[in-house]
Amino acid sequence: MGKIILKRIEHELEPFYQKDSKILILGTFPSPKSRESKFYYGHPQNRFWKVLSAVFNDVIPETISEKKNFLIKWKIALWDVIASCHIQGASDASIRDVIYNDLHFIINNASIELIVTTGKKADSLFMKRWGQDKSIQKITYLNLPSTSSANASMSLKQLIQSYNQITNCIN
Repeated sequence: MGKIILKRIEHELEPFYQKDSKILILGTFPSPKSRESKFYYGHPQNRFWKVLSAVFNDVIPETISEKKNFLIKWKIALWDVIASCHIQGASDASIRDVIYNDLHFIINNASIELIVTTGKKADSLFMKRWGQDKSIQKITYLNLPSTSSANASMSLKQLIQSYNQITNCIN
């Protein structure tokens, strides 16, 4: 069996936010499908958009334009913890040699009241890099389960129940 070679991948997606964004949702790193579609949570099997639509009692956005309008309406910003890394496919477990995104960029340019990480890897990387940062510690923080289809242990109903915590944390 040959050695698996990890390729360094750069984050190609711009952070999505508005000045009035209140919620910053951070994934780990865009999947190959998201990078291909040029927007976050682009894999058709990822349950992210279904979950948020249920949480906010809204229509599931299908196109990138609809997704952006949904995020603007609900004052949600999207980005990832990682700016670049070595990774195999979409496997968070394979991530190595992380370079972090500068979260101050959004924190200083939006009205973030809540930071949410999606999944264990995003949480551990966020805490490693930003857990002691005083300006970020002032913001309410939640780690919620991954909406990826790889997280098959959680049903859509369970994910929606978890993500409903978001609405309890914002004004």
